[in-house]
Amino acid sequence: MLWQVGDPLDGQAGRFLDYLQVERGLSPNTLEAYRRDLRRYAVYLRGNGFDDATRVGEDQVSGFVGWLSAQPLAEGRRYRASSVARSLAAVRMFHRFLLREGEARADAAVGVVRPKVPRTLPRPLTVGDVEALLASSGARDVAGLRDRAILETLYGAGLRISELVGLDVDEVDLDEGSVRVFGKGRKERVVPLGRFAIAALAAYQRQSRPALARARSGPALFLNLRGGRLTRQGATGVLKKAARAAGIRTRVTPHMLRHSFATHLLEGGADVRVVQELLGHAVLSTTQIYTLVTQDRLRREYFQAHPRARFATRKGA
Repeated sequence: MLWQVGDPLDGQAGRFLDYLQVERGLSPNTLEAYRRDLRRYAVYLRGNGFDDATRVGEDQVSGFVGWLSAQPLAEGRRYRASSVARSLAAVRMFHRFLLREGEARADAAVGVVRPKVPRTLPRPLTVGDVEALLASSGARDVAGLRDRAILETLYGAGLRISELVGLDVDEVDLDEGSVRVFGKGRKERVVPLGRFAIAALAAYQRQSRPALARARSGPALFLNLRGGRLTRQGATGVLKKAARAAGIRTRVTPHMLRHSFATHLLEGGADVRVVQELLGHAVLSTTQIYTLVTQDRLRREYFQAHPRARFATRKGA
């Protein structure tokens, strides 16, 4: 543990993390990411003679950005710009918290420039790959029915993996064809389910879950083979197994199915604001990245298909 019990920085960081957990309702995984970022910041500050974040100025926050950018992550590798930007975002929020609580007179991070992060487009699967993936889990045994329901729900509702494994039985309404999801910050949304997902969930709840359930299962919807709530790692393993069975050579992740859900909706004509609501994005710009994916695909297919784009014209033609 990198906190030094008793100095002001330790108490300030602890109060901030309590605020994120209690008032902001952040998930354990997100909270742990903030904790890691604050630990790095604390190492830098203490190494430069600061044990109180209220004494920090813009120069120290800028110095932290440069210091972290130069730190070795592994042999021959350094922190990516996106990782440094995420750490700076945590530090910004920390200093805003200190200002709002009246512990600091000014926001030390407000003028610090965010590192330029190269924009990377999501990598969705094709519709054909998704169909092959879902068809690969066709077994009718207990595990097979569960796995099919997991995959159909991930893709059919565009869920984050944490949202999927956090589902309880009463949060799925098969009559209405919807699932109630608690996303980042415990923000609730209701997402429709398609007929394939409804059928897969109905088969799982009718035939598979009763066979898996134990006294300790509680309300969890998706269970592991020992009757406990399925973990993120367990659900990811189900997806990897299905991808291998489908013969998909590229690395397939749960978030890739979420990317595919959004991209396929937009390619099918869905409004971007509707997709924003379905994904649970707080701001539209996060969803608009998927419109760039579809535009990129449109351009690629145009140049592959149009005869005046595929072939250079002969001189003098």
